[in-house]
Amino acid sequence: MSKPKFPQHIFITGIGTEVGKTVTSAIFCQALEADYWKPIQAGGLEFTDRHFVQSKLTNPQSKTIDEAHALKTAASPHVAAAIEEIHIEVGDINLPHTTNKLVVEGAGGVMVPINSDELMLNLILHLDIPVVIVSRNYLGSINHTLLTCEMLNTAGCEILGIIFNGEENKATEEFILNYTNLNCFGRIEQTEEVTSEFVTAQAVKLRNRLSEHFEL
Repeated sequence: MSKPKFPQHIFITGIGTEVGKTVTSAIFCQALEADYWKPIQAGGLEFTDRHFVQSKLTNPQSKTIDEAHALKTAASPHVAAAIEEIHIEVGDINLPHTTNKLVVEGAGGVMVPINSDELMLNLILHLDIPVVIVSRNYLGSINHTLLTCEMLNTAGCEILGIIFNGEENKATEEFILNYTNLNCFGRIEQTEEVTSEFVTAQAVKLRNRLSEHFEL
């Protein structure tokens, strides 16, 4: 039986904030030699997530694409935009043109507000691309992971699979995978410093894992 072709575009979301979406995005970009785009950056404009990813990639193919909205305040996008008296409309955010594969990174989790009545989930639906979920083990992470899956499934989003970041917890991970029946794209190892060498090493592992499920 032939394997499905890996999608041209993917959306990286997390079960919450600070679970490793940006590091994961960099590793996917390196593994696939894909371009990177974060539609909404809130805070950290002196060194954005785009700058971080750009600094870690070593392949000649990947490019990083400017944000649709770069907001000064480190807060939920709807708050940061209101402070700057900007209204962000999901329908105005469209995929940038590229002939390369594209990794899109969300801000926070799927229920993060973008404006008074639209969420990151609405942006995923609008862009209409499959999702990879980043999970990190902590007390409550099973709940957060299953709720994220439930919201995506209920909305009709395609979930490609899940990747775990950080320290291993076999009991937690086995429960999540058995309950959701999702593809597991492996684990990003714990590290004190995310270097280009670390990203490259993790990308090799990820590409091998992806090739078990997809034609790359």
